[in-house]
Amino acid sequence: MTETEQQNQTQAERFTLRKSAKLRHRTLVQDLFKKGKSVYSGPLRVTFRAISQEELEASFRLCIPDLMGPVQFMITVPKKKRRHAVDRVLMRRRIREAFRLQWHPLKKIIQEDPGIRTLSLAIVYMHNENSDMECIASAVGSALSKIRKKLYPQPKGDDIC
Repeated sequence: MTETEQQNQTQAERFTLRKSAKLRHRTLVQDLFKKGKSVYSGPLRVTFRAISQEELEASFRLCIPDLMGPVQFMITVPKKKRRHAVDRVLMRRRIREAFRLQWHPLKKIIQEDPGIRTLSLAIVYMHNENSDMECIASAVGSALSKIRKKLYPQPKGDDIC
């Protein structure tokens, strides 16, 4: 294997979150909470919305911004649930790390689907106490698999015993 092939392979295996994965446009966030569907998993509620190319173009006046990834997410930890900023930041970091490690299968599915241009996600922490990393990781994994099942339900004839 040549050196460039090794570099390409290591870049493909990297689990990074780029700026394009950050949900930051006001219109997309407002539409996500108005028209999106929700999934509850453990201490998390994930609201999601699959957006087609036409819907995305209609959301912006001039053109679609350059940094629009196939999956965009935001994390919120309400002040009402976690009063101290230290606790909110801790939970946000744990959720982001769990998401960073588990979002690639969903990203690949969305990229292969011609009907979906981007998938917007809002991850909301709902518990009154801090959760450990294992609990958060399992909740994020469960929520992402529920989203995948809602977006791509299996036909009833393909049940495997």
